[in-house]
Amino acid sequence: MSTISDPVCAPPTHAAQPGYRTLWRWHFYAGLFVMPLLLVLAITGTIYCFQPQIEPLLYPHRLVVAPAATPRLPVDALLARARTALPPDARALRAHVESDPARSAEFVFALPDGTKTGTKTGTQESVYVNPYDGAVLGTLDVDRRFMQVDRMLHRKLLLGKPGELLMELAACWTLVMLATGIALWWPGAGASWPAALLPRFGTRGRPFWKSVHASVGIWLAVGALAFVLSGLPWTGSWGKQFKALATRASLGAPRGAWGGGLALKSALPGAPAAAAAASGAAENPPAGHADRREHSAEHAGHNMASMPGMVMDDLPLPLVPWAVGAVPVPHSPDASSTPQHWTLAQVVAQMRDLGVRGGYDIVLPATPDGVYTVSYFPPDPKAERTVYIDQYSGAVLRDIRYEDYGAVSQAISYGTSLHMGRYFGLANQLICAAISLGLGALAVTGFVMWWMRRPARAKGASMLAAPPSERAVPPLRAWKTGLVLLGIVFPLMGATLVAVWLFDRAAFRRA
Repeated sequence: MSTISDPVCAPPTHAAQPGYRTLWRWHFYAGLFVMPLLLVLAITGTIYCFQPQIEPLLYPHRLVVAPAATPRLPVDALLARARTALPPDARALRAHVESDPARSAEFVFALPDGTKTGTKTGTQESVYVNPYDGAVLGTLDVDRRFMQVDRMLHRKLLLGKPGELLMELAACWTLVMLATGIALWWPGAGASWPAALLPRFGTRGRPFWKSVHASVGIWLAVGALAFVLSGLPWTGSWGKQFKALATRASLGAPRGAWGGGLALKSALPGAPAAAAAASGAAENPPAGHADRREHSAEHAGHNMASMPGMVMDDLPLPLVPWAVGAVPVPHSPDASSTPQHWTLAQVVAQMRDLGVRGGYDIVLPATPDGVYTVSYFPPDPKAERTVYIDQYSGAVLRDIRYEDYGAVSQAISYGTSLHMGRYFGLANQLICAAISLGLGALAVTGFVMWWMRRPARAKGASMLAAPPSERAVPPLRAWKTGLVLLGIVFPLMGATLVAVWLFDRAAFRRA
């Protein structure tokens, strides 16, 4: 709860309690590391919560159009208009289908600069088109779009994998900060609960900052804990391993997501029957969803391995539901001819028939044997859809819905929607902003308290002004057990716990 600070407005008797100073030191170390990163998370997280309101203000001439009485142009015609704004060899990657009549049509292209087509690597450009008259409204570099930069700052500090691991560590150390902050704050015998819950406005100097820090921290503790736990599954190290573990336990991705005979490939017209039969039959769909798998048997003959190394998280999508992030992208035999293709307009009409009218993205087939991948990631997790459509016949190869997820993935879907401020509209955004800014306030007040109590002429390790250690270290079995368990669950966190412990013994105990 606290950052780099001293005990938080607790009764004087607390200082005499065994273990108090030990908890204070760990609270100090957690805050020392988390404070700068907490400010980054607070600012970027608050901004990202209001993406729906901010982006139209930043790019009004590209994103916003005047609704017209005339019907929208066919999506394939809009895609053709978008192509004219870029070099001829730019490849269309994704189309965003919007139901809002006041929003433009958006198409994402891979530019001809060595981009690895079909993945998130390389330069990608969004082209915006007026859906009523086909006028090209402008372009935006996908990676330099303001909200994308804000999101990458929030997730990885724009430092790639090292930044992602650093932010993951910050989240884990926030758990230590919260636990020790609550323990330090907890009122002792004879203490007044109202006095502990409210700032002491009659005081000045460091006591005032301590009371504000403690009150803000305790009121935000539950929300901060929810923020950390809902964000950790998206981290690049632990989150990836957790997703794989949940999938193996049938609690994460939908059944069959790692292969096992699902017909998730475009059926190439004229493919030899013998070769098709050799590839195996499709896996039976989950109970209760056979009505959505009516085309599986028809295309069971083309069940082959997924494209090596390509999963849903690799596709050029702005957001992918956590449950399907590790689902392999379909792959099928090479085409020897150019058969008739299912058009983008037909895919849109198909999704309308499936009950999805807008707010989704369509990844276009990147190869002759690819499929249309439709990703619908709405505020309500129960409406999430991932649909694979054969690019030649238009067959729905698989329709993954919320009820297909495992129990862990269902919980994470709700946590993600709440974490991003999407689930219950503006109220959700305001609550998330209050928690984010409150965490930033904890960082600021913690720094102020540290600045007030630091030795003016200290040198070396004492410049950190760490709380004094106890002469006789108390057992603190529950606390030590909690740290060990935390280090086991989060191995990266465990390594830094050991490093901090060794640093504390070497630098401060000797002094």
